[in-house]
Amino acid sequence: MGLDARQSVQRAIEQLGYVPKRVWRSTAARRSDCLGLVIAEPVARVFNDPFFSEVLRGVNTGMAARQKQLALFIAPQSPDGERRLQQYLLGGHVDGAVFLSLHGNDPLPERLHMRGVPVVVGGEPPHGARVSYVDNDNRGGAVAATNHLIDQGRRTIALINGPLDLPAAASRRQGYLEALRAAGLTPRPELEAGGDFTREGGAQAMQELLDRCPEIDAAFAVSDLMASGALEALRAMGRKVPADVAIVGFDDSAVASSTQPALSSVRQSVEVMGRELVSVLLRAVEARDHVLRRVILATELVVRESSGGVPTGKN
Repeated sequence: MGLDARQSVQRAIEQLGYVPKRVWRSTAARRSDCLGLVIAEPVARVFNDPFFSEVLRGVNTGMAARQKQLALFIAPQSPDGERRLQQYLLGGHVDGAVFLSLHGNDPLPERLHMRGVPVVVGGEPPHGARVSYVDNDNRGGAVAATNHLIDQGRRTIALINGPLDLPAAASRRQGYLEALRAAGLTPRPELEAGGDFTREGGAQAMQELLDRCPEIDAAFAVSDLMASGALEALRAMGRKVPADVAIVGFDDSAVASSTQPALSSVRQSVEVMGRELVSVLLRAVEARDHVLRRVILATELVVRESSGGVPTGKN
């Protein structure tokens, strides 16, 4: 092989993160007793959003029971960083990997799965990628939240959503739209705004919605952080909650019981999800097969003061 050809092959190897089959087959025969957790979000969001700390608690509990170690990776923001992460995960340093908060058409989980590395995704994989996953019933939870607001007599119900390249956000929007249509309410695009799953984003989205549609009498925010931001925006504008605008969030995190008024929210089993992610991953590690394992966890609406209903569930 000539020099030019060798250089072309080497460039292709670096771009694809190729690891020869003999390498990953040999690493499959031994165990590192270490599992990787890859979170595809910026550092600031990972450490500010209670969702990730709850999942991490569940993952840690599941791993401690099996005497496994955890390697945490914040997804790199550059192609070079992505290649290095892929090479590391393919290099036998971990027995398998959990992925959280995948955006868009991220090929890495399916690529690892096809090369013999056990993988499980937290949440439905984007674009139907063929990998194992554990998710909460996002659509069903959104239907319950929206139906609750409708049952309270609200008719102009806004949606504060996250990025739609996240399957969880897309599924929650689907549930919101289904509930409106089932009640004979016509969905209106101007009643939807994006809040990027942050408190600040939720406040800005609520402000935009009220500027466009001052008649809004309720809002479903697809995370508690965004719902708390929406509460702040309503307070700043002199709108009373729930008398003027009823609010429901999603997660039932610690944020929900610390707001004023306390926040109605869809409870998802986040810590249970973390434990189940480890359980599914370890089944794949032990079996060394390509079986796709899928688990959907139930959600439950917890009613508090922010939506004007009769409080139920935990405080």
